[in-house]
Amino acid sequence: MAANEDRQGVYSISVTARMVGMEQHSLRQYESRGLLEPERTAGGTRLYSARDIAVLRRIRELLTEGLNLAGIRLVLALEQRNRQLRRQVAVLKDHA
Repeated sequence: MAANEDRQGVYSISVTARMVGMEQHSLRQYESRGLLEPERTAGGTRLYSARDIAVLRRIRELLTEGLNLAGIRLVLALEQRNRQLRRQVAVLKDHA
């Protein structure tokens, strides 16, 4: 799946909740806590992407490990920063 395709919002909240085994209110809560940001239609309907689904599955894993939402936010931010740094290192290696 291309990078843009995995970030394209296509799944409704009900479909997404079923896909990840969570309640819809949980998805709304994670959004309000800044853990993910699904796309919105002009009418305000949430549309979740493949990337959002991966984040929700990671949130579920971290909840299972006993982390609270503040800890999960930190882990997700650190994982994102790690991915960015790995990309930078790869670019530097290519130019060396």
